[in-house]
Amino acid sequence: MDPSARHLVFHGAIVLLLGLLYGAPYGSAINRGVPPPVVQAWRLAHASVPMGAILMLAVAAVLSSLRVEAGVKWFITVSFTVSGYAFCVSLPLAAIVGHRGLSAGGPASARIVFAGNALGAAASLAGTVALVYAGFVSL
Repeated sequence: MDPSARHLVFHGAIVLLLGLLYGAPYGSAINRGVPPPVVQAWRLAHASVPMGAILMLAVAAVLSSLRVEAGVKWFITVSFTVSGYAFCVSLPLAAIVGHRGLSAGGPASARIVFAGNALGAAASLAGTVALVYAGFVSL
């Protein structure tokens, strides 16, 4: 297995752990009867972050098989790692501060959630485009 794939497995496992741990505040929010938007925000964090981690692990499984330069593999690894950690911060923060992060306006907390979401989405998109390229070149 390539070093880039091993790094992606390691960081994917950390992101998976964090996403699963977000189940504790999610369950707590349900039990405390907090408003539905807060429960939904914790559900989103608890479901989406592990999905991103599973994507990272799946990409890691095929990364060594791709016939591209090591730099492309590292770009894919770094892109998905940045995306995973950005969502690890922005999604639970959105649940804590009560902002969805869909616009750059509002208080600082809303702008931080927006920045995390934007970084996560941009890094994921970049990694996916590179993965498509690597898959095409490897045919």
